[in-house]
Amino acid sequence: MKRLIAATLLATLMAGTALADTTLKLVEVITSPERTETLKSIVAKFESANPGTKVEIISLPWSDAFQKFATMVSAGDVPDVMEMPDTWLSLYANNGMLESLEPYLKDWEHTKSLSDRALELGRDVKDTAYMLPYGFYLRAMFYNKKLLEQAGVTAPPKTLDEFAEASKKVAAIPGKYGYCLRGGPGGLNGWVMFGASMAGSNTFFNEDGTSTFDSPGWVKGLTYVVDLYKNGLAPKDSVNWGFNEIVAGFYSGTCAFLDQDPDALIAIAQRMKAEDFGIMTMPKGPDGKTFPTIGFAGWSMMASSANKDLSWKLISTLEAPEGNIEWNKKTGALPVHTTAEKDPFYASEQFKGWFDELADKDAVPTTMPTYLEEFAFFKDSLVIKTSQEALLGDITPEELAKQWAEYMTKAQQKFLASK
Repeated sequence: MKRLIAATLLATLMAGTALADTTLKLVEVITSPERTETLKSIVAKFESANPGTKVEIISLPWSDAFQKFATMVSAGDVPDVMEMPDTWLSLYANNGMLESLEPYLKDWEHTKSLSDRALELGRDVKDTAYMLPYGFYLRAMFYNKKLLEQAGVTAPPKTLDEFAEASKKVAAIPGKYGYCLRGGPGGLNGWVMFGASMAGSNTFFNEDGTSTFDSPGWVKGLTYVVDLYKNGLAPKDSVNWGFNEIVAGFYSGTCAFLDQDPDALIAIAQRMKAEDFGIMTMPKGPDGKTFPTIGFAGWSMMASSANKDLSWKLISTLEAPEGNIEWNKKTGALPVHTTAEKDPFYASEQFKGWFDELADKDAVPTTMPTYLEEFAFFKDSLVIKTSQEALLGDITPEELAKQWAEYMTKAQQKFLASK
């Protein structure tokens, strides 16, 4: 009997030791010091509520996160939970690497407060929630009021023609430029917005699956962006700029215009007075329409996780209204819970530009074709290389459009054939 009791105690102690050693691995890929500290704060609450569980946070810089995460996965170093950009979702979901969150959402107390858009986008692949979005990123245009006044621009530009003219006037000031061009990682959004607005349509494909990128309207839009750079209306080194560089270019007063999501407010509001900058709807094309991109990111559970219930508890802590609002106040994304609209933070003047854009019937929020498995490589590799070649004059805008169209046509027709 004593031996049985001793064995039972030993088993209990061993189980307790195993629990204490439980570690979840979380990878974040859209990183900044502020975001990481906020993530640590929310994770600490999860650890406190789940004694014996620790979370190892791995932060991958966005500029090379796609390649680094792919390398981790190929080496078998797969996390339990990862921050999932919209552009990666199809790639990992279609390869069977993501766990469906549907069983968890069915019983989660906060599912009802999620916006319809959040659930729709989270189910972008196979109508299954392989990720739960934490926020939306809608592009609008920041403008520097002081620079515009100094350049003699009396009102923020409303059209692409006015935007080019205003940029030209600002660039006439020594050391100043019109547009903070994102020529490096993450630059596709700008090309798409200017291209679609010039074309008057955000349709990426024809019915037969052929891409519209090489259509006359899109080529004209791509040429517009190349000309901004070639004519000196964007800084010369902006051919390599990513998120941090374009935001710094704006708050330092180097450029007068910056198209960005609400997440740029974090750094800008810390360094500029509220009365010195504004946020407006993206400039409209010849047809009177503009097509600001709307993206999203969220949290996914890897199918290989050995601790799926704990992984969901971590995701639910991050995604519950309290954690979600805390997170998005630091990341700048628009929250996924309808209850967030009552928070005074989102009723502030800072967010008026985005809400005005959402209310403008001629500003059409545009989602990328992230359902294509090949899109992640297109956005994070092919686009960067070829667009930089176009900006530097190594290829023409027509050649740029042709390369994009050829790649995307193959991807879309493959997708259509699989349906």
